[in-house]
Amino acid sequence: MSGIRGKNTEPELIVRSFLHRAGLRFRLHAKVPGKPDLVLPKYRTVVFVHGCFWHRHEGCRYATVPANNAAFWKEKFANNIGRDAKVKGQLEKVGWRVLIAWSCQLSKRELAGLAATIGCSRTLRLCR
Repeated sequence: MSGIRGKNTEPELIVRSFLHRAGLRFRLHAKVPGKPDLVLPKYRTVVFVHGCFWHRHEGCRYATVPANNAAFWKEKFANNIGRDAKVKGQLEKVGWRVLIAWSCQLSKRELAGLAATIGCSRTLRLCR
């Protein structure tokens, strides 16, 4: 597990690239609770780019449990889910809007929906 990166992952780079092209400016890994992947101070919004395996995307085909040492993995996944919920609650309590981009949902349609949710309601070309 030491080879698992926490920053600059491929799904994160895809989201960053799309949001930047949409005209949304953000900070990376800012010092707010939970260390979100993207922080958009102008919109008081944070974006977490979650991997379906590690953060247990419900109903996703990538959210499997390894056959070996299943008890360890179930406990690890439960801790991840609990930590995610705690961080989300902390951020919402201090006034941040929390958005989650799942790694399996990085199509242009899904990313356009994310940009619209943040505050860019126009199409990608017209977005400032």
